[in-house]
Formats: sequence, structure tokens, C-alpha cells
Amino acid sequence: MKMQLTEVAGAVGAKNEISDEPVDISSVSFDSRQLTTGSLFVPIVAENDGHDYIQSAIDNGATATLWDVNHQETIPTEIPVILVDDTLKAYQDLAKYYLNKINPKVVAVTGSNGKTTTKDMITEILSQQYNVCKTEANFNNHLGVPMTLLSIEPNTEIVVVEMGMDHPGELDFLSRIAQPDVAVITMIGEAHIEFFGTRDKIADAKMEIVNGLKEDGLLVYNADEPLLRERVATIKQRSFGFGHGESSDLSVSNVVGNQVMTSFKVREMPDVNFTIPMIGTYNVDNAMAAISVGRHYRVSPDNIVKALSDFDLTKNRTEWLKGHLGEAILSDVYNSNPTAAKAVIKAFSNSDVEGNRIVVLGDMLELGDQSSDMHLSLADSFDNQKIQSVYLYGDQIDSLATSLKSKYDDKHIHYYRLNQKEAMTQDLLEARTKNDAILIKGSHGVHLETVLSDLQSH
Repeated sequence: MKMQLTEVAGAVGAKNEISDEPVDISSVSFDSRQLTTGSLFVPIVAENDGHDYIQSAIDNGATATLWDVNHQETIPTEIPVILVDDTLKAYQDLAKYYLNKINPKVVAVTGSNGKTTTKDMITEILSQQYNVCKTEANFNNHLGVPMTLLSIEPNTEIVVVEMGMDHPGELDFLSRIAQPDVAVITMIGEAHIEFFGTRDKIADAKMEIVNGLKEDGLLVYNADEPLLRERVATIKQRSFGFGHGESSDLSVSNVVGNQVMTSFKVREMPDVNFTIPMIGTYNVDNAMAAISVGRHYRVSPDNIVKALSDFDLTKNRTEWLKGHLGEAILSDVYNSNPTAAKAVIKAFSNSDVEGNRIVVLGDMLELGDQSSDMHLSLADSFDNQKIQSVYLYGDQIDSLATSLKSKYDDKHIHYYRLNQKEAMTQDLLEARTKNDAILIKGSHGVHLETVLSDLQSH
């Protein structure tokens, strides 16, 4: 990034006069700890008021700062200041301005599950033939999306932006900032159903990504989802469906997997064999979304195959790791919802193992009044011939624990409340052997990454 401070002031509608003296801005951040020389500091008014951290920003090299007009009594004098009515809105306006200035193609990705993996796959595919920038980690909200857009290098040809939401209206807002050329919806699940009530309403909210989609843009969507098919039929932009059904525009076939990879074919590309370094048909679906985007941008089949075979997966998504004894651990500790949990349990149940398969499941959060029933719905995913032991953790998963007692005796079903994580971890450490495989899955809020860490270090 390279802008003059006067250009920034014009983009955000500065309320004060800015000197014409050249001041180079090379980066933007709302975190005072991440600033360097040339940075513009954006003090966000939230639970903690960013204006209180101006000295830290200056100490770390901030070259200039936005400043809320309602905080003029503490306005700094050491660095140039751009006064604005609302620093958050100014930050978002600047991101939209800078995006339009660089003018790359924009691919926006959302979905109840798989959006980060799909974003990573799309980026790897497009990077074979284009200069590509992507959302780092999962910075996919009203702060993270502008951060991605402001990190675009001048030579960027395509930016891949992940967009999350947990309330109606959020994707509408983010989509209008990013103005995508291609929008992708991976799937509709139950994530955040506490705030929506039904999957229908979640589907309505996901479709908000189309609100900012350019008139000549393309919506790539999971055609196996009826809730999406009926909504896609009403949009003005073009659409392209991927899935397992023959009516899909891009349909998968010949899915074969083992413990570390999955191969598949696409009926529309019969001579090409695809491989991903992940397990599960749900990850094949993510790959199908990415292939759809790659084909849209005319990436060659050979380059798509190469990209998918060894792409860089964001940390804490479904990945095989090793425990301290040498046991295999399938870690998926970033988030969880019923659809995602069922999919990964199914894939894990068919993985190769010399010893026992052990499942560690934590609470699935933000399910609201439906929490008990949705945890209970996981019971059918368990086959005691394939999964020998189950460790359940949390205060909302008790309905599943009660149900599984009909499949497992007391030695093989274990239930722990939120204040019993240390006990669960200790029991798990004592029970596992070097030949076992362990699945760890739960919402990020129950922090099963600590269990993973203990298994790897003890």
C-alpha cells in the first residue's frame, strides 16, 4: 500500500484541514501493537476505546492517525491527525476507496462451514496464474474484511475475501464494501442458529452476499442444498452450482479416500484426477467450489490439480497431527456445528487405524433453544464397531451423552462438565496408546486446543 495522507483525508471525508506536505502512508491498522513507520492508526471505539492507546501507537511508529471528532479533548499533537465523524466508518470507507483504486477482481466466500478451507483452495488455484491476495486467518468481519482490502498490493489481480456473519444484515454490509465479481456459498448449516431460528433464515442471510455482487458477476453455490437452489433462481446475476447431483453444473464422482488424502473426479472433466490432502466428502465439496472459481478464471486443469494436491491450509482446520506417543490426532478445534460434526465423524470412522478410534467432542455453541436436540442429533453418527471410545465435554452436550449410553458401556463413554477439562485430559492421556487415532472437535469457545496441546506434549 502507498498513499499520501491528503489522499486518505479525501477518501474518508476529513473534518479538518490537512497539510499539503507529503506524508507517505504504507499500512493501516486498528491495533496499536502492530504499527510500523508509515502506518495509519485507526482508533476504534468499542469495548475498549482505541483512542486510549494513541501513545502506544506513536511509540510503535504510527505516522498519522484517524481521530473521532468527539475525542478532540485528547487529540495528539505529535503526529498528523485526520478528524472524522466515526473512525470505524472512515476505516471501512478507506478500504472501499483503496479497493476501487487498485481495482482487482474480488472473490467473496461465505458459508456455514468450510469457508476458510475453500478460501485457501481458491487462493492456491488462482495463484497458479495470477497475483492473488487473500484474507489471513479468519479475519472475516466488519474489521477483518477492510483489513484484507487495505493489504492489497498494487500488482494484485484477484483478492479472495472470506466473509462471516452471525446476524442478519452483516453479509449485506460486507458484500457492498467488497463489491465481488464472484461470490461463493459453500453450504448452509446450523452455525449461529441461535440468532436466526431456522435454516431458512440462515439461507436468507447467506444470500445477502449477492447484494454487493456486480451485475455481471457470478454466484457459485452448493447445488445439493434445496434452500440455496430456490433462492438462487430469483437472482439477476449468473449462477453456477456444484455438487453430487447430475443436475449440477459441476458434479463430483469417484470419491476415494484414505487417512491422509481424498481423490475424486469431476464428470465435466472426465480425464482429470483430483487429489486433496484432506479427508471427507465435505472437503471434496469445498474443492468443487474452488474448482468452479478456477474454471471461471480459466485456470488450466493441470494447474488446478497441482494447486489442490498440496495447498496451504489455515491452522486449526481439519488436519492430521501426531501425539506424544505417536498416536494419530485429527484436529478440528476451530469451530463446530451439527452438519460439520457429522461430516468429520463420518470421515474419521472410515480412517485407517491399528488401535482404537477415540472421539473427543466439545459443546457446539450458538445453537440457542435447539441446542439439546442438535447435540442429540449426532448420536446416529456413532457406530461402536468403528468408534471404540467417546469423550464428551461441556454443559450442553449432556443429551448426546445420555443417548450414547445405549451404544457404549461405562468404560467407553465419558462425560465431563466445563469445569472438568483437566480430569478429561488426564483420563484421555492414560487411556490412549501409540496405535490409536483421536478426533478432537468442538466450538472454539470450549478451547479443546488445550487438550490437543497436552496430547502432543505428554
